[in-house]
Amino acid sequence: MNILFIASEVEGFVKTGGLADVAKALPLELKRAGHDVRIFIPGYSSISQRKDGSIIAHGILETESQYVDIPYEIRQLDLDGIPVYLVENKHYFERPALYGENNSAYPDNGERFAFFSAVALHAAEKLWFKPDIVHCNDWHTALVPMLLKTRFSESEFYENTKSVITIHNGAFQEVCDRAQLWALPEIRNAHNDAIYQGPYHVNFLKCGVLYADKINAVSPTYAVELTSYLGGHGMAKYFQERHDDLCGIINGCDYNDWDPATDHFLPVTYNVDDLSGKAICKQTLQQRAGFPVCDLPVFGMVCRLTEQKGIHYLLPILSQFLVHHVQVVIVGSGDPMLAHRLETLAQQFPQKLVFFNTYSNELAHLVEAGSDFFMMPSQFEPCGLNQMYSLAYGTLPIVRAVGGLKDTVTDYDSNQAEATGFVFYDPEPHDLLNILRRALLLYVQDQPEFLRMQQTAMHTRYLWSDSVHDYEAMYKKALGW
Repeated sequence: MNILFIASEVEGFVKTGGLADVAKALPLELKRAGHDVRIFIPGYSSISQRKDGSIIAHGILETESQYVDIPYEIRQLDLDGIPVYLVENKHYFERPALYGENNSAYPDNGERFAFFSAVALHAAEKLWFKPDIVHCNDWHTALVPMLLKTRFSESEFYENTKSVITIHNGAFQEVCDRAQLWALPEIRNAHNDAIYQGPYHVNFLKCGVLYADKINAVSPTYAVELTSYLGGHGMAKYFQERHDDLCGIINGCDYNDWDPATDHFLPVTYNVDDLSGKAICKQTLQQRAGFPVCDLPVFGMVCRLTEQKGIHYLLPILSQFLVHHVQVVIVGSGDPMLAHRLETLAQQFPQKLVFFNTYSNELAHLVEAGSDFFMMPSQFEPCGLNQMYSLAYGTLPIVRAVGGLKDTVTDYDSNQAEATGFVFYDPEPHDLLNILRRALLLYVQDQPEFLRMQQTAMHTRYLWSDSVHDYEAMYKKALGW
């Protein structure tokens, strides 16, 4: 198949979150499976490799006659043999950040990514890459399926092309003023009230969900949750209507970067057959945190400080948990109010809690390796990667039964023989406290069982080479093959 992959970020070029990891790993796996894959991303000024690429095409996105047409350039880079095309326009993408600054989104994000979506299709035709599948990702490219069925509906070039949209996080939908879509009258003036949010605003993600041929969620459980009024982010009705075209596929994990046997961020490496290095990593983490170096269980957490990550479940019960003989290390940045509450608690329990108000890749690796347990009490989690990293590092995840967390962690009390962690269900702080104490009890009372669980976890793998078969099947269904 010819696959046109359109995303707002790709790891190795530009990244703010897990979308970038998928937008690198999945195209590479599709290429290994024999498909011809091309990637389009915006030509952000922050992409350092721009200087290594060359301009291969110039184009103009034509608009209604009373407006000015918009010029663009296509610069080509390479991702391990996959052409990566940067859509360049100084007005839209020569900015300090991708989506916004100072915790505020750029006010013209709708216009910026509407332009990017239209140009990706316009430029693919100009470059004569005729896709069987156009694979879009999240709201940033969600206009593409609608453009294929409006602006490009009469195009012979795209007459056999089908579209797929992956929902990495349905909470982010981009609702913008219709005036920002001045260059795309097919959407600005569309006779489909479902895409509008009130009389003056368009919901980008709805455009993708309503017009894509197939809809993909990044885990089977998240696909089910999207159809529920509790988990559908206000769009449950539309996911229910497209239920037959909705497919959940678990993300793979890049074990090249997250493998305790080869991790260059660690003081020593280790593997499932020799966990002695993990004890040294734990000691290093305790020293870094200013804790006494001892055999107390270490509970780690690395996340953005947002309600999505379940911080509001942890904060009310953290002081109750810290009365036990435990050590807790939390690394993250985000909401200043949540950070302040964590800093206050850390001052109250200086020998038991440390909070690093930062994002640090090196520290994230050390927390994964040096902790005994890893906390992910998420409010919702479409897929999640940290629980996969934790499994690989023999650090037992403590998670809420949502999205990809439910799909990847086997609860000890439900299935002891195959258990890889601990799972709680109700979105209540007290339920989180109970499961934390349950994990602590196992560590204190049964070290041989704890070690067995660690080894079971480390043998667990979620590989893109497995997930790619499900993507191929979804593409074939879209194409009617």
